[in-house]
Amino acid sequence: MVLLIHGYIKAYLPGVRENGGQYTHSSIWAIIAETILGFGDKAGEMYRMINPIEHSKTKEAVNKYKVEPFVIPADIYGESNLVGRGGWTWYTGSSSWFYKAGIEYILGFRIENNILRIEPCIPKDWKEYSIKYRFGRTIYNIKVKNLSGKNSGVTKFIVNGNEIENKEIKLEDDGNVYDIEVEL
Repeated sequence: MVLLIHGYIKAYLPGVRENGGQYTHSSIWAIIAETILGFGDKAGEMYRMINPIEHSKTKEAVNKYKVEPFVIPADIYGESNLVGRGGWTWYTGSSSWFYKAGIEYILGFRIENNILRIEPCIPKDWKEYSIKYRFGRTIYNIKVKNLSGKNSGVTKFIVNGNEIENKEIKLEDDGNVYDIEVEL
């Protein structure tokens, strides 16, 4: 088995995919690991680094990147004349992991068994952000405030003016509007 995997990697040119390029799956898993460790500044920096739009801000960058600026590539090449070129766009695994890293791990928006939790791990300089979420006929307006300049650690979870001690809410399809304020 090890020989088979070794042969697979060596089948690519040096600096391409797992053979020395940026392999996006593992880069995204590294971002998730940074959030699990509580390093929101590093996670945010790494997330921006691999964000496709960051590789398309100038004509020169577009000519180097050579792929769509709105699709996460599976890899970025790292060898000589290919440095910075994206490859294998529309690659479902990388895009779904990128989405998951941003929404669930950095912004901290997590739903499990219709229970909503907001557990962000963000850069310290983010003062606030908001999420509007629709669950059936119900709207959840979520505002996360980081006035203390922290990476993580929810101190207050307030729903329609009432603090919720367990810092979670069961999602309801009742047609109401819920205003949630989360403080780090």
